[in-house]
Amino acid sequence: MDQRVSDIEPSHGHWRLGRGEASLADVHATVSVKKGGSYWSRLFAFMGPGYLVAVGYMDPGNWATSLAGGSKFGYALLFVALLSNVMAIVLQSLAARLAIGSGRDLAQACRDAYPKPVAIVLWIMAELAIVATDLAEVIGTAIGLNLLFGIPLELGVLLTSLDVFLVLYLQKLGFRVVEAFIIGILLIIAACFGLQIVMANPDWSAVVKGFAPTTDLVTNPDMLYLALGIIGATVMPHNLYLHSGIVQTRAYGTAVEDRREALKFATIDSTVALMFALTINASILILAAAAFHTTGRHDVAELGDAHTLLNPILGSALAPTLFAIALIGCGLNSTVTATMAGQIVMEGFIAIRLQPWLRRLVTRLIAIVPAAVVTIWYGESGTSKLLILSQVALSLQLPFAVVPLVTFTASRRKLGALVAPRWLTASAALIAAVLVALNIKLIVDFVAG
Repeated sequence: MDQRVSDIEPSHGHWRLGRGEASLADVHATVSVKKGGSYWSRLFAFMGPGYLVAVGYMDPGNWATSLAGGSKFGYALLFVALLSNVMAIVLQSLAARLAIGSGRDLAQACRDAYPKPVAIVLWIMAELAIVATDLAEVIGTAIGLNLLFGIPLELGVLLTSLDVFLVLYLQKLGFRVVEAFIIGILLIIAACFGLQIVMANPDWSAVVKGFAPTTDLVTNPDMLYLALGIIGATVMPHNLYLHSGIVQTRAYGTAVEDRREALKFATIDSTVALMFALTINASILILAAAAFHTTGRHDVAELGDAHTLLNPILGSALAPTLFAIALIGCGLNSTVTATMAGQIVMEGFIAIRLQPWLRRLVTRLIAIVPAAVVTIWYGESGTSKLLILSQVALSLQLPFAVVPLVTFTASRRKLGALVAPRWLTASAALIAAVLVALNIKLIVDFVAG
């Protein structure tokens, strides 16, 4: 039976509408999972989607927050990075559970479960989140090109539109090639930060202590505010849609036993990948602490400032080059994942299929126009403010993705045998409440100036 069509058996049929076409139909169930293979071969077949998700946890907005936290408070906020990563692991595991348990991605589930007006509002919110993600990616890549090659920011913003051809080429080669590309770039990013940390020579005992909670998080208002920023910017709404779609590229079968195993392997994949993302984010914070905080530079929060200061502080021209390469790598990776998230959202909510290159070009232009205007008018300081604004926009969209995800996965009527256990639902509900509250606070603070 061809599992790439709509006759895949959902666990339970208590949805308002039929499931319709499979998520990412062109690549649905195209990655083989050998039933008779060894445990490790089956696990390996599921390794990949988590790393595409992990890309969203390393965007330029997270870079800026980690740089600010490390330069101002040293290693103390490493605990917050760890805590926020645990929150992300829980929510992303629910995204995989929804997909495997119901045969739907999050967009399809929202369309099927809610009245049409509600679904349309959720679709608009999801589209705005993707545009905000794309905006951060445009700015981050443009800054990276400026730092590495001296390309003016205005031109760099326009050049980022060309990456649509990269996406088109990769998708034609197959989903495993896309995953290999993402993982390859992630390894380059990790190598760049690894070399920079060796040059910075951090106090490793202080690094270890930084992963333990401290009372200063409560007693120091400035530290608390930065901590809230790190947690609030952790979970990206588009990642929940993305994960629930791309996990279905695996041909794991329809039997309950097969889906249970698929959920186990998909959770391992996303957990390992997000721990890798934690390593990258912690590396940025450790680098800022070792290079800036210990030398008295407590106010470094701009990507350009960090790049400029790395050479004189670390005594090597290689350090700022590695920093810029890593930043460009993050932009390239986000190019692929944002395109897929946009495709999942548009097809899932309103069943409109666009060619990947056309979809990418449309969202790219929406992001490029404000970025180009701001960079031409205000220069680098303007792009920094626009980067912050994109993070605020993402924060605003978060409840519209997290709340449906938690409620769907808690429903036995919708997920049947793969319904989330009560302890997991309770944990996810608490995390969702904390994230929503923190994001509301960040938005209020932003509006208040």
